[in-house]
Amino acid sequence: MRHLTVILLFTSIMSGFLRAQDDVVRPGDNLILDGVPDVPAALAEKLTKYSEFRSASMRSWHPTERKMIIGTRFGETSQLHLVDHPGGARQQLTFFNETARGGYFDPIAGKFFLLMRDIGGSENYQIFRYEMETGVTTLLTDGKSRNTGGLWSNKGDRIVYQSNRRNGNDMDIWVMDPRDPSSDRLAFEQEGGGWFVMDWSPDDTRLLVMNYISVNESYLWDFNLVTNTKTNLTPKGKDPVSYGGGAYTADGNGLLVSTDAGSEFQRLATLQIASGKMNFLTSHIHWDVDNFSISKNRNRVAFVTNEDGVHVLHTMELTSGKEIKLPSMPIGVMGGVDWRADNNEIAFTWGSPRTSYDVYSIDIKKSRIERWTFSETGGVQTERFTEPSLVKWKSFDDKTISGFLYRPAKQFAGKRPVVIDIHGGPEAQSQPSFIGRDNYYLNELGVAILFPNVRGSTGYGKTFMTLDNGFLREDSYKDIGALLDWIKTQPDLDADRVMITGGSYGGHMTLALSTLYSDRIKCSVAIVGMSNLVTFLENTSGYRRDLRRVEYGDERDPKMREYLLKIAPVNNAEKIKKPLFIIQGANDPRVPASEAEQMMATLKKIGTPAWLMIAKDEGHGFAKKSNRDYEFYSTILFMEKYLLN
Repeated sequence: MRHLTVILLFTSIMSGFLRAQDDVVRPGDNLILDGVPDVPAALAEKLTKYSEFRSASMRSWHPTERKMIIGTRFGETSQLHLVDHPGGARQQLTFFNETARGGYFDPIAGKFFLLMRDIGGSENYQIFRYEMETGVTTLLTDGKSRNTGGLWSNKGDRIVYQSNRRNGNDMDIWVMDPRDPSSDRLAFEQEGGGWFVMDWSPDDTRLLVMNYISVNESYLWDFNLVTNTKTNLTPKGKDPVSYGGGAYTADGNGLLVSTDAGSEFQRLATLQIASGKMNFLTSHIHWDVDNFSISKNRNRVAFVTNEDGVHVLHTMELTSGKEIKLPSMPIGVMGGVDWRADNNEIAFTWGSPRTSYDVYSIDIKKSRIERWTFSETGGVQTERFTEPSLVKWKSFDDKTISGFLYRPAKQFAGKRPVVIDIHGGPEAQSQPSFIGRDNYYLNELGVAILFPNVRGSTGYGKTFMTLDNGFLREDSYKDIGALLDWIKTQPDLDADRVMITGGSYGGHMTLALSTLYSDRIKCSVAIVGMSNLVTFLENTSGYRRDLRRVEYGDERDPKMREYLLKIAPVNNAEKIKKPLFIIQGANDPRVPASEAEQMMATLKKIGTPAWLMIAKDEGHGFAKKSNRDYEFYSTILFMEKYLLN
């Protein structure tokens, strides 16, 4: 009897121990945590439905049949799938541990396609050939360097791509027949990391190549593969000019481009190669042309305009310059525009505040929209999600700054806490898009979210984009200071409960604002952010260093170095009095993990409450679902403790 009592007592103790273990969600061995508390299993269960949103993106049309490759996630990472009709089942083709990018059919028979993937977020992408009949995957590149592009020739006998394999820094131009990897050859050596092939000439003898200097300056070149010569088609003038896209016209004697030449905004234009004469096609639209796609016969163009953050799709006959009327899409954000081989149907990716990103097509002849994918939303009724309002405020120098405000669900009364979420780039823009799991803030926590577009953002003209460059860096910080003032004037927002967050450059802004406005915020969450622009520029990958110097300033210049060190968040960390959560990928090639580590070490020394999460298998942001989930759980814990308590 005594033995039975002991056994029952032991069983009870062990059962309690197991229950205690089950009461928390254990992080994977790949996560390095410092200061981050255990995640209660009950919280993770509550958050589950907000972590199960899926999305889909357009990759390429089959060249002879009406079907396409799309990207979506069913497991840990996004993979490539085949969809053979609108609304059809998604047949998964790739099953890698890492995200499968690309998915570009060979343009002749569609017997294989090209994909790219890296390891652990390193962004050293390798190009692979995937056989549709067998599923066999063949590595085409060297397995080590960074390789991007993979643009098919018109005949479908070669691809052209960029690679830094020669020295790790310069992006050279390579050509290969993917059917025969031994045909791989270096076509043009280049200096710098900003070279991108945009198009093959109709006869496949020339390449249209962009030399990207900055968001405000780029040049178009004609590379002749027969004579091995290069011609600058857009020589440097008095004022810098930016080209957003380019393609050869049907006769090969001209280009179709988007450019801000003579304008604050990117306009669609034709450019005659021989004379340099430019004819603008969209001067009547006073917004940026964000991207465009030329039809296979080069007679039509589909282009997307960015109208105060909202995307609008247009098509035009290039011979007449006449627009073709299209059925309209609701307010949202669009990308991945691609013409089918019949020159009549356009596929694209589209999403809105109430609709996750999915793939659609428009048939011009039939004036018909069809939806190809229906991504799951974890059982959440997204049609009730909040739609944002465009809000504006005056900054310190009387410039108007704008952003999108998502207000909480109506059941939350009184002044609501606010999350200010700052986009990366800074050459980017927050738009009224699907915010996925962030809807938990709105629907379950009653927290408002405001996505500002501070100076330096795209979409508001080329002058606006330069207002934060170099020694003007702090002016963008002040735009958020003015936003904090504006929040005070809003009857439904609580200026005493504000959290700052952002990723990449938004992460840098978060760190900087934590030093400047510590007395005006409750806490902050910095994701892959730069804590010191000098150490960032010295340690970021070589192929992108000069590109970033144009934006932030050259740290080798003594005066600029002194300024950047003076404003560096890590050098002003003693001013941070409010809790800070730092999130970082160990393999980040853009913002090295050392930026997060040095910030955490400094905060520990001065005693500021700080959490640190580093994923050993991630790069510039978390791509794997398990990592993203644990980041989500921990962020909610952080908000509950420091923003809402």
